[in-house]
Amino acid sequence: MRKLKEFIIEKLILICGVASIFFVCLIFLFLLKEGLAVFKIISPFKFIFGKNWYPISEPPQLGILPLILGSLLVTLGAAIISIPIGVGCAIYIAEIAPLRAKEILKAGIELLAAIPSVVLGFIGMVTLVPLVKTVFRLPTGLTALSGSIMLAFMAMPTIVSIAEDALYSVPKNYKEGALALGATHWQTIWRVMLPAASSGILAAVMLGLGRVIGETMAVMMITGNAAVMPQSILVPVRTLTATIAAEMGEAVVGSEHYFALFAIGIVLFVISFAINVTADLFLHKKR
Repeated sequence: MRKLKEFIIEKLILICGVASIFFVCLIFLFLLKEGLAVFKIISPFKFIFGKNWYPISEPPQLGILPLILGSLLVTLGAAIISIPIGVGCAIYIAEIAPLRAKEILKAGIELLAAIPSVVLGFIGMVTLVPLVKTVFRLPTGLTALSGSIMLAFMAMPTIVSIAEDALYSVPKNYKEGALALGATHWQTIWRVMLPAASSGILAAVMLGLGRVIGETMAVMMITGNAAVMPQSILVPVRTLTATIAAEMGEAVVGSEHYFALFAIGIVLFVISFAINVTADLFLHKKR
């Protein structure tokens, strides 16, 4: 009876895994079916490197380079903010914090991940946007910087949680050996623990950035949604995800605009897939 139960559970897990892969493949095939039609109208090179996004003009101008640069600018800003803070928090929780503080901090960080993005976007509009406008004396606070700061807070729970697990999984004899040789606690963390956990920390960073690139509601609310070539981080931008969310409801089914939005989905899918595969490779890297 026990073997039968184990057999059934194993097969159910196998079916769930295969089903996940199957659904991802179906999603990608659907994106290809709808998105590749736009390349009958415009070449892939002009679509990706075109500087003008005016999908309802005559003729439509379907260049997504401003959207790609907007996404990269917001993602880069979020990475610069979230990676040092996230890794620092992970080090503190794993190696320095007392047990009681560790439990409270882990619970708080995991709670931050549970806040819906639309709520964080609203909080950003009410508090962060006016602050950025006042501090930098800008005409509007709806800028790439506002989006970067808010997305950094959304990426940190992922980075902290996975990086902390990576540090915790480092064999204890590494730390004990370093301390026995006369290293201080900080030297042990910097010279031994971080290098040993580097593959897991890098995977945490990549997965956190994957969350940032795929975010929609918060960036749509606080980055200004201007589909122009960004000149700095203090100007309004529009991301790939925000473009799909903002325009899909207005696009005529079967139009060039409609197919172009699905083509943007293909670009996003490829970027997210590449990030997740890279993170998985680093996570399972044999040192």
